[in-house]
Amino acid sequence: MSYSEARIEGTPLIAPSTVDHPLYDAVVEACRTVYDPEIPVNIFDLGLVYTVQIADDGAVRIVMTLTAPGCPVAGEMPGWVADAVGAIPGVKQVDVEMTFEPQWGMEMMSDEARLELGFM
Repeated sequence: MSYSEARIEGTPLIAPSTVDHPLYDAVVEACRTVYDPEIPVNIFDLGLVYTVQIADDGAVRIVMTLTAPGCPVAGEMPGWVADAVGAIPGVKQVDVEMTFEPQWGMEMMSDEARLELGFM
């Protein structure tokens, strides 16, 4: 069952990530290759990726947000993420869902992102 199908059956939008799956680290590293063009930090360290779920069949579901609902790349960002993650051997399908609940805040950034942006 794909994550889209599970969502229809009632899976909550934001659920725990599948951190123990063998593909998890590769998915995170793929997310780290995608940047918000307005901020020189990758989307994972910015805290824009809320959930990474990986099914046994290689289906990946990513729930993410943007720094602001009016972000000029809102229509393109999910495709960038899907392309990056879809290139990983073993990934069969990628669903990227956008949400603005909870709203992104600077406290969601990693220490590395804060340091790079001069907030530490």
